[in-house]
Amino acid sequence: MTEVPSPAEPEPLWREVLGEQLRELRRRQQETLAETSARAGISPQYLSEVERGLKEPSSEMIAAVAGALGTTLGDLAESVAAGLRVQRETSMLLRHEMTARRRMSGPVALALAA
Repeated sequence: MTEVPSPAEPEPLWREVLGEQLRELRRRQQETLAETSARAGISPQYLSEVERGLKEPSSEMIAAVAGALGTTLGDLAESVAAGLRVQRETSMLLRHEMTARRRMSGPVALALAA
């Protein structure tokens, strides 16, 4: 069973992780926004907004950018899903660590230190 993030720690949005993945792919290929966007048939401004997680692109747009970067929509979707899992697991680990630290503070920690 998976743990749901607490309301204080919002789960990252699909579009944010997608943007991170696209930017990473583009930078690994040492391409500019203009080069990638021209091949994808979109404006550099739009690609920039997608990479920053500000736009929710259609599947057609995602496929066009994925193709321009030499990958497939399916591979990109798998990569985004993996990124979401990693971020969720990291968040859960941090939350558990903070809970453990809170338990070790106050009178109990003082008693153990004595």
